[in-house]
Amino acid sequence: MERKTTIQAENGKQDLLITREFDLPVERLFKAYQEPELVAQWMGTKVLKLENKQHGGWQFETTDAQNKVVFRAHGVIHEFMPNRKITRTFQMENPLTSAQRFEVQLEFLEFEPLTLTTSRLTIHTVYRSVASRDLMLQLPFAKGLTMAHNRLQTIMNQVN
Repeated sequence: MERKTTIQAENGKQDLLITREFDLPVERLFKAYQEPELVAQWMGTKVLKLENKQHGGWQFETTDAQNKVVFRAHGVIHEFMPNRKITRTFQMENPLTSAQRFEVQLEFLEFEPLTLTTSRLTIHTVYRSVASRDLMLQLPFAKGLTMAHNRLQTIMNQVN
């Protein structure tokens, strides 16, 4: 079944609610967020650091064909409950233009079993301000997230 990532952004609010159902058991969905090799595959990025524990950190980086960094982000993992929850911060290190400045955001990722073979990921992202959230929504954020989640589904269908 074709699944789609949905993003709810209410006017005047400084958060997003992102949901996606997967044709994967919750343990396999969580594994895609837990194992650096899998994260690198479905996100299409280098995983420079991924410490899956309370007070752990993470850092991802994407380069172009000339090995120039086009995206780098990092954060701290505040809560890590296998197959249930990840609470972390997220901050882009290199905005696309000098006019863009992305502040730290807080992400609550919740992994929910729906059946033995399906699960739901809910990501509640909180921004410092409505303006910060709206700046993120000006990027091709939704399209990129849907593409990444589609790759996640495909890759995890092939991984044992």
